[in-house]
Amino acid sequence: MDKRKFLTRSEIRKILTATQTGTHPARDNCLFRLCFFHGLRVSELCNITLTDLDMQQKIIYIRRLKNGLSTIHPLTEDVIPFLNLWLSKRAFTRNALQPWLFPSQKGGAISRQQIYTLLKKYGSIAGLTIQPHPHMLRHACGYALADLGVDTRLIQDYLGHRNIRHTVIYTATNAKRFYGVWQK
Repeated sequence: MDKRKFLTRSEIRKILTATQTGTHPARDNCLFRLCFFHGLRVSELCNITLTDLDMQQKIIYIRRLKNGLSTIHPLTEDVIPFLNLWLSKRAFTRNALQPWLFPSQKGGAISRQQIYTLLKKYGSIAGLTIQPHPHMLRHACGYALADLGVDTRLIQDYLGHRNIRHTVIYTATNAKRFYGVWQK
């Protein structure tokens, strides 16, 4: 078994494809997209409410945990259509009046354990060689942003880190950051 602490973009695509086999494909695809594209901790994902979303402005309020910096993120085109699909399906669920974006069957917010179980199931369906857990999506976000050449301070802000020491792990292992150093 692979000991990586993050999922690759290819593995994430496979998981997102695997969500189509589940009983709640719109919900599951949406929640994993939000987790990855916004670098969410699983508890942050569970605690998103409908009032945290502004679909007109295309923004989401992220309430960071662990003394992190809460902030507003623009919703991306990688998330918006799937969020809209989930919201349209969610309106007809028995817990549609609950404040949570992802309500559980029993009426509260979806649990961390349920998200972990779903990700493990979809990882298996996708044929991953690594057993995924939700925090791997957050790490994948950090590494993906570093691979895109995003400044370390911006990644820090995006992930809500108060201390940059928690952010540099994403850029320190990225060899691409050295390309062109002598051409400047």
